[in-house]
Amino acid sequence: MDVFWARGYEGATLEELQTAMGGIAPPSFYAAFGSKDKLFREAVALYHASMGERMRNAMTAPTAREAIEAMLHEGVRCFSESDTPRGCLLILGAINCTRANKEAYDHLHELREQGPEMIRQRLLKGLADRDLPAGTPISEMASFYATVMQGVAVRARDGASRATLDAVANAAMAAWDPLVRSGRRAPTAARGTRSSGSGPRPRRRRKERAAG
Repeated sequence: MDVFWARGYEGATLEELQTAMGGIAPPSFYAAFGSKDKLFREAVALYHASMGERMRNAMTAPTAREAIEAMLHEGVRCFSESDTPRGCLLILGAINCTRANKEAYDHLHELREQGPEMIRQRLLKGLADRDLPAGTPISEMASFYATVMQGVAVRARDGASRATLDAVANAAMAAWDPLVRSGRRAPTAARGTRSSGSGPRPRRRRKERAAG
């Protein structure tokens, strides 16, 4: 798992993978895993289970705001720990792949889409629990905080310190109240609004009575 995490799908060579598994020979490698792609999927499944559990646990905080804040800081810890590769395997494992390896990209893309949805579901729970007001822009906030998480992963891979990444998480949480209020200020269609330049609607003329 660590080889794919550090090198990505295309960057991980067969020799590196064999060495990481105790120096097994190619025949033993293919007999055990079938292909590099199958081994990659096993590594991704292991990563997704372990890191996903940490994120899910963070999201059990009592309120939606506390849950998102805990998720961001847990992401910082996951992506910047000293005893594992930096960054996120799901985000960085197959960003750019050749057409021959498009299945690896598609697999990670599908898993990445679960992140915004997990956040959205937690925000919806906040609405149901009434710790978020009606009108909160749930989808927009889910997209925003998922994007922050992905950016933190990239910055961690580039060597940003944990203190720097925690500051990013704090800055993202400073946007919470303005984001919540933005939904309540969303413009609604004004009643009786007419297009510019249109005057009052003319009254219908009464038909003249026919002379009797």
